[in-house]
Amino acid sequence: MSLATDSEPPAPAGIDAPAHAEAHSAGHHAAEPRGSRLDAWWGRLLSTPGRQRAWRWGGPLAVTLLGAILRLWNLADPHSLVFDETFYVKDAWSLLHLGFEGAWPSGADTSFNAGDVNTYTNTGSYVVHPPLGKWIIALGMAVFGAENSFGWRISVAVCGILAVLLIAMIGTKLFKSTLLGTIAGFLFAIDGHAIVMSRVGLLDGILMLFLLLGFGAILLDREWHLRRLTEWMVAREAEGREPTWGPTLWWRPWLMAAAVAFGLASAVKWSGLFFLIGFGLYSVLVDALARRRVGLPFWISAAILKQGVANVVLMVPLYLASYLVTWIGWFTTAGGYYRNWAQTDGQPWTGTLSWVPLVIQNFWHFEVSVYNFNVNEHDPHPYASNPLTWLFMIRPTQMYVNTTTGGTGGCGEDTCYANITSVGNAAIWWAATAAMFYLVYRLIRKREWQVGLILMGMVVGYLPWLMYINRTIFQFYTIAFEPYMILGLTFVIGLALGSRDDPRRKRTAALIVVAAYLILASLVTVFFYPVWTAQPIPGWLLTLHYWLPSWR
Repeated sequence: MSLATDSEPPAPAGIDAPAHAEAHSAGHHAAEPRGSRLDAWWGRLLSTPGRQRAWRWGGPLAVTLLGAILRLWNLADPHSLVFDETFYVKDAWSLLHLGFEGAWPSGADTSFNAGDVNTYTNTGSYVVHPPLGKWIIALGMAVFGAENSFGWRISVAVCGILAVLLIAMIGTKLFKSTLLGTIAGFLFAIDGHAIVMSRVGLLDGILMLFLLLGFGAILLDREWHLRRLTEWMVAREAEGREPTWGPTLWWRPWLMAAAVAFGLASAVKWSGLFFLIGFGLYSVLVDALARRRVGLPFWISAAILKQGVANVVLMVPLYLASYLVTWIGWFTTAGGYYRNWAQTDGQPWTGTLSWVPLVIQNFWHFEVSVYNFNVNEHDPHPYASNPLTWLFMIRPTQMYVNTTTGGTGGCGEDTCYANITSVGNAAIWWAATAAMFYLVYRLIRKREWQVGLILMGMVVGYLPWLMYINRTIFQFYTIAFEPYMILGLTFVIGLALGSRDDPRRKRTAALIVVAAYLILASLVTVFFYPVWTAQPIPGWLLTLHYWLPSWR
């Protein structure tokens, strides 16, 4: 893939044929010009280091601003708990006041929507996800109040906005192109699934952000590790010493940061554990290939037995610590669910484990109970979705449905419909799915590390769900790995764009095709935005949004 860096000088608008070639050409024809006129203009525009720096920040910040507008506009509407907000918003509010999730009386949603938000009890509620995501949701309510639905959702919206910026920055680093990084951020900014999951008070958008932070840290660690390994080899050769296994790098700040990020992700939802395992193995593979590249003879055994063991020591304690610290409220209070299980309903451990403090026994019992619940959840749900269909967006989740009659809905007709449907932008989603299959082929053929890293994000974000095909799960879980679909699509867009050194006709055609695609994706966003944001529309217009029968 030819992706020029922003610091490289642009190719000239046209390149004359060599003089000796002209001498052998009767017509003295000039060689075909290279690059498009747009490339030449862009090169002149970024002709100074200051302008290049402005572009490196301006592109990502511009698409982040766009993402913020799409996520914050009318965020408080509807003023009603939608879908699983009934759990997470109310849990977050009681968590903020009690230190643990309190139980709510029957009919609490109606009173909560009406502004009576303090009907929770001091009795612990059984929850099936760790507390960090709810603490983050609680921050918004701490600032704006629980009576205001804007406060229910603002924290998740901020996470979604930060994710746009982060994807743009990761794309810039991964592809060494601010243009491609900006395109990646733009696609994520306008995708409907990403927009919806940033506008409802659910945990999955928060989970996605922490996973993406860990992914970015892994990307930075790859470069950092290779540089340190190369420096070690140069020093070894300068000393005239024969390299064998190579060094054990104990100071890996970005790898350690990734462990913390994945631990915090797991403190939102346990699926973050798959990222720790997957990228832990990835770090060993990267180390092995780097050792082979620099010429170390025992590169496999060193990567596994030396650096691999060191990586476990570096990552696992940080992962566990960052997970456990988010439970501080449960540990320091007495009312959390199962907080006193061993002392009341259960039996303290005996034998060799009798020394374990009761609070640890209670916590372990809680965790085991939650695991059993999660893997055995098979209750039918109208919007349950088989993960085999996720990449094709067969069954998106309806988060909210409201129908008004009598001409009061504001859509200009007697009956109006307001929906929040977590359906993605089809022009982006289906193209990204096709890109994923192509990237698998390309990895086999060309073994590009960028492709491998992107696909690793898909492997750990998507494939584990195939173990739970019969469990009650939903399409909106895909937000956790959507960033890697977007990066994969951006990689293919980079291939389509080619290089500024391509022949003019080829380069111009590529720019036109990519621009047309981005315009098409933008038009799809404009068309679907009402059904992502609960805007009232007439029935005939709503029907036009059902591109597949299963979207109803």
